[in-house]
Amino acid sequence: MAKTGIKGAGKADGKTGAMKNFEERLERLETLGEQIRRTDIPLDEALKAFEEGIRLARTLEKDLEKIDSRIEILMNSTETIPDDSEPELELFETEY
Repeated sequence: MAKTGIKGAGKADGKTGAMKNFEERLERLETLGEQIRRTDIPLDEALKAFEEGIRLARTLEKDLEKIDSRIEILMNSTETIPDDSEPELELFETEY
């Protein structure tokens, strides 16, 4: 199993850590892509970089799907709440 060179690539502490981790993994994927395009590296190194890149790409894709789902939920929830309406508090109104 190839190492990514990023400590805790699968875990993050909090939302800020998750974004940083995502960005670090994306940067690593870009580096691997540059390595693969080089013509002066041995085939076995290029293959290892490719395998690591595929694993990273899959995890990044899963993260993007989660983010997309969260955005969709947020967008849908804001559409159901009118901005200019006042809440109805019939529960607290008492008729004597």
